[in-house]
Amino acid sequence: MTQEELQNLEVNKSVDARGTSCPGPLLAAKKAIGEIKSGEIMEILSSDEGTRKDVPKWANKKGHEYLGTVEESGYFKIFMKKG
Repeated sequence: MTQEELQNLEVNKSVDARGTSCPGPLLAAKKAIGEIKSGEIMEILSSDEGTRKDVPKWANKKGHEYLGTVEESGYFKIFMKKG
């Protein structure tokens, strides 16, 4: 997906893990994924650089779809669709 498409996604769940370091954002994502239905979209907000690699790996391993990452000022928005 393009950056513009990612920015315009309708998100069903937003997880704000900014200010926490690894593995905080990933643990927050693991907890929150149980709160949405299959096919719904979740965004993870994180200021931790490692989250950019950790979340896509975890998502793919668990059968979810990593949609992309948008870099904001001082943090990242990571988008995924629940499998």
